[in-house]
Amino acid sequence: MRQLALELASPPAPTLANFVTGGNAEVLAALRALVAGAACERFIYLWGASGSGRSHLLRAVLCQLGDAGRRVRAYGAGETPVVEDGLEAVGVDDVERLDDQAQIKLFNIFNNLKESSGVLVVTGDRPPARLPLRPDLLTRLAWGLVYEVHALSEDDRRAAVLDYAAARGFTLPSEVTDYLLTRVPRDLSSLRALVDTLDRVSLEQKRAVTVPLAREVLQLVQQKN
Repeated sequence: MRQLALELASPPAPTLANFVTGGNAEVLAALRALVAGAACERFIYLWGASGSGRSHLLRAVLCQLGDAGRRVRAYGAGETPVVEDGLEAVGVDDVERLDDQAQIKLFNIFNNLKESSGVLVVTGDRPPARLPLRPDLLTRLAWGLVYEVHALSEDDRRAAVLDYAAARGFTLPSEVTDYLLTRVPRDLSSLRALVDTLDRVSLEQKRAVTVPLAREVLQLVQQKN
């Protein structure tokens, strides 16, 4: 493989539209109602295994609310939330990673948003009752809607990757699809970014998308990481 400045493509921005539904039709419907202002409940807790898409959904909701002019703040895994006046929507990812002080801040954020009719979306890796958090915060998280986000089946992941490649204008051979699905993280963002990178390298080097090319791209990506 000739030398090239290989950069892994950035994953597509998370939206509710590009979330592959799988077994999460009810979750998606609730979140669409939330961003449309048609939901009765404004506090939602999403839990599921790594790669299930819960972080995708959180970011998608906050981005869509922000695009609609709402004042929003999203906190990634391990980030300490900050109590701010005037926020209309807050998202907190991986709540199980918050330390005691961060949990107190989230508790206060919850109360502020409740009084101001704001929106709160929180994600975690397990149901509220099993989270290692302060009892008062656990009670708040369980007050709203609680949904498990189900990981995609292997058939759904395969279909999603093939559809994504087709949308980019090329056919991903079945043997390349098999190779990628067994060697990259389960989350679709990583898979989509790799498909983007593979497509770009194929065009730059005028080579067909094959398992050897996929292997070389993966090796270079792993070396850069």
